[in-house]
Amino acid sequence: MPDLYFRLMAFTIRIRDRFGYPAGLLARIGVRDGMTVVDYGCGPGSYVKEASGLVGVTGTVYAVDVHELAVEAVSHRSRKEELANVIPVLAKGYDSTLTDAVADLVYALDMFHMVENQKAFLAELRRIMKPDGTLILDDGHQPREKTRRAILGSGLWSIEEETGEYLRCRPL
Repeated sequence: MPDLYFRLMAFTIRIRDRFGYPAGLLARIGVRDGMTVVDYGCGPGSYVKEASGLVGVTGTVYAVDVHELAVEAVSHRSRKEELANVIPVLAKGYDSTLTDAVADLVYALDMFHMVENQKAFLAELRRIMKPDGTLILDDGHQPREKTRRAILGSGLWSIEEETGEYLRCRPL
């Protein structure tokens, strides 16, 4: 994604966030005290403050993105808001650089439609997921059926729950 496009997207997200869009979503999807969560495709960091508070001092939030400006934005926000448990991570293609089986919960919100190789992406999420972990994935700007086909076609995930907002998946 070109830097200019990222900056425009970040500006739009900041406007959206002023209306409370992220508030409460992470608690509803199951982010809890002590967890290790991965905000995959974190963008400018809409969810990092809420995630940081929910996982508490014993938890960790990895804010992962492929765009350097996203990682810089989250790094700046984490320092400014003293979010000591947030670790910004620059992914290298489909490699998050995180260790195997590190995550209790991964959420990838409003970004799946931009992933060119969804099978490789889902394989990376499975690699970093604990065996009993949870993946929360929304469709982004693609039809639900395309999202369902990608998840089930990967052979790595089952769909446990579907809501209007997201799909809750478990590793196979």
